[in-house]
Amino acid sequence: MSNKVAFIQGNEAAAYGALYAGCTFFAGYPITPSTEVAEVLAAELPRQGGKFMQMEDEIGALAACLGASLTGAKVLTATSGPGFSLKQELIGYACMAEIPCVVINVMRGGPSTGMPTGPSQADLMAARWGTHGDHPAICLVPASVQEYFEDTVRAMNLAEKYRTLVTVMPDEIVAHMRERIVFPEPGELQVIDRDAPCVPPEQYKPYDTAFGDVPPLAAFGSGYRYHVTGLNKMQDGFPTTKPELVQAEEERLLRKVSASQDDIICFEEYCLEDAELVVVAFGSTSRSARYAVNVARKNGIRVGMFRIRTFWPFPDSQIRALARKAKALIVPEMNLGMCALEVQRCAEGQAPVHGIFRVEGEPINPDQILVKINEVNQHGI
Repeated sequence: MSNKVAFIQGNEAAAYGALYAGCTFFAGYPITPSTEVAEVLAAELPRQGGKFMQMEDEIGALAACLGASLTGAKVLTATSGPGFSLKQELIGYACMAEIPCVVINVMRGGPSTGMPTGPSQADLMAARWGTHGDHPAICLVPASVQEYFEDTVRAMNLAEKYRTLVTVMPDEIVAHMRERIVFPEPGELQVIDRDAPCVPPEQYKPYDTAFGDVPPLAAFGSGYRYHVTGLNKMQDGFPTTKPELVQAEEERLLRKVSASQDDIICFEEYCLEDAELVVVAFGSTSRSARYAVNVARKNGIRVGMFRIRTFWPFPDSQIRALARKAKALIVPEMNLGMCALEVQRCAEGQAPVHGIFRVEGEPINPDQILVKINEVNQHGI
């Protein structure tokens, strides 16, 4: 793949991104509009010594990935809304048992079967709150084919580094568009492997916080034997109901992500130096937003764009800082206000938040954003 320039689809790029990051195992179940990820890996993984499994359902697919990850494999599965719903129990299990895994969820219309071939950006809250209990959440939202490749690499790095499940959530447009992509040379992008134990098997504890909030993870079959459970547990992996241990574990699970936000959160600032109005966008909608910003600036309106690249953890402090400087924030999204509510929460009343919410299965186009920019600029509300 080195030195190669190609014209490929987003889902294909994601599959190659996983291989670049060292993915050796994929288990999945076909579902529109993510199936191309599985199709590419079905061909490529066996050629590279990896394993591909088509499972009987979405639950089995994630279960197989978690088992493979515990043997030391870097793992990936891909799905869309209904499948993501089915995976929720095991997403919670991965977070509690601290098993590295990446789930690509290509967002399509919903709820339920919804609009299988139509784009949406409405799975954002499922990535954070879909499973029960308090748990960490890392979610990346790419906006181009190149970025989809790079974010898949980054997601696998984050999963390994923080020993948790990470989601990559492109909307259907990004997943199915075809664009020019430049494949990086081996070593050009950072590739991270999980920390292995530095103690002998008889001293190893899979959740030993003496090594920090992210304990080293031994591979099954490497001579280390340990217990894995979805229950609250002690450092040796066996269950506990002691209040002080349960409290400490739950707080650590969240802290290992929340304390590392500077490493995890990614965003782009565009024309914000003098901006009085700020469009907050993500995914394919940010491409329309950039065009609208350029047109509005030619018309003398001081507007810029803040593009979210990591949706969870949400860029709270960055949005809060924008709200202190801007006269208004505009949030276009292919749902009925999920991102706008987060922006409103972070803005803390310092600037009004205006939404453009569309769920009819069509992309939000630049003209629709430009109309809102002009309206807010003229009326100052």
